[in-house]
Amino acid sequence: MYEQFKTRMTVMDHVNILTKMAAGVLLFFLVIFIHRFDVMLYMTLLMFIFMLLFSGTRLKLVLVIFSVIALFSLTSSLFMIFYGDGHETLFKWGMVHITTESLFRGLHLSLRTLTVSCLGLTIAFTTQIVMIFYSLMQHLKVRPKYAYAFMAAIRMVPLMIESFFQLRNSLKMRYQMIDPGQYRGVRRLKHLLIPLMSQNIRKAHRLAVAMEKKGFKDGPRTYYYRVPFSFYDAIFIILMIAVVVAAFLLAATLPITGLEDVR
Repeated sequence: MYEQFKTRMTVMDHVNILTKMAAGVLLFFLVIFIHRFDVMLYMTLLMFIFMLLFSGTRLKLVLVIFSVIALFSLTSSLFMIFYGDGHETLFKWGMVHITTESLFRGLHLSLRTLTVSCLGLTIAFTTQIVMIFYSLMQHLKVRPKYAYAFMAAIRMVPLMIESFFQLRNSLKMRYQMIDPGQYRGVRRLKHLLIPLMSQNIRKAHRLAVAMEKKGFKDGPRTYYYRVPFSFYDAIFIILMIAVVVAAFLLAATLPITGLEDVR
């Protein structure tokens, strides 16, 4: 599933997931304290370019997901835009009162969301789920019992989806031979849920027994995959610092709106 949408390997693919997560958290707190609209605008633009360059994923998929996130971020800021306070009225109709201040305040909130989302999408496109848990075990000393349990649970999700579609298709065939009154409403739901739950409980039990027999428990162990910190982490940190510094410099030298504080 991970390799299906990849087109190339980038620097981000070699960065340790802990470094990526730490950068994401720091970026989140940074954008909260940025109140200059131009800085936020440039930072969103630079992070979008960063995502396109280093995601290594099909461009169409990246743009589709980004468009959905942009739509939700704009929607979440509509309340602030429509009902915010301000002095320069742009539009007023009933309870809806859009002012210049509320417009830029709402757009500023959307830009914050998009900035963090761009980095989040880049991390999601360049990180294998297995490597997340290996990094947690090797560097943060998460107990293997819990890490492998989470990995097994994630691996079960595609199997559950596949079981659902198989069961639904088989029921469609069987419904052609019985009275429609036997599979309407709650009965139809029971025909799906009960077999699906029983099948996946049996699969989970077999998986748990197999993991226990193969030694997936707490205690000293070796790892097939090593997830070390490397010079790629340093490159990633330098790139992130460069993006932030460039946003401030561009806002100072090439201001677009000149708004210093949109609070």
